[in-house]
Amino acid sequence: MTEIILVRHGETEWNVAEVFRGRIDIELNQTGIKQAELLAEYLSKRRIDAIYSSPLRRAVKTAEVITGYHKLDIEIAPELIDMDFGKWQGLPHQEVKDKYKELYTEWISRPDKVKMPSGESLDDVRERAMTVVNDVIAKYQGTVVLVSHRVVNKVLICTLLGLDNSYFWKVRLDTCGISAFSYENGHFILIEHNNTSFLKPIQKTPLCDF
Repeated sequence: MTEIILVRHGETEWNVAEVFRGRIDIELNQTGIKQAELLAEYLSKRRIDAIYSSPLRRAVKTAEVITGYHKLDIEIAPELIDMDFGKWQGLPHQEVKDKYKELYTEWISRPDKVKMPSGESLDDVRERAMTVVNDVIAKYQGTVVLVSHRVVNKVLICTLLGLDNSYFWKVRLDTCGISAFSYENGHFILIEHNNTSFLKPIQKTPLCDF
């Protein structure tokens, strides 16, 4: 059996300010670093066989903190990079809502139909991210951690549950939240979702789904 733990990176200032991140390489803020430390402690008692990470620093830093408890190298997986939001990247949420009204409305109501201007669609994200999952289940019998981003992990959760991308907004995933699947006999089973119980010492209300 293979267990895949999907980890969303810790908090950044652009999460707090609701700025579209995408491929822009934002660092974790102090809360994000603390979140990663608490997550790493939570996972320290589990045997982990491999850790993959998006190449962006907010994901790599989260993965590095986790590896502090495990003698593992981080495998950088370009396919786990955040969604390319194209012209939306670096823009505040409200500015996107005002400037791209029709497309934003479709993004909220029919996310599976949207291709970002000069960017990706959720189908593009699904196709590339699943290459990592397929590689993992071919290589490992054990537990593998994938550190990525909100959009990527939500798309993977839908995919592994057999749902299409129209269900994207039916899934919530907080910063440093983890979701886990077991894989056996050709089937993925969700065994844990958006677990943030280990973040209680921070005593902070979760951000909105952004």
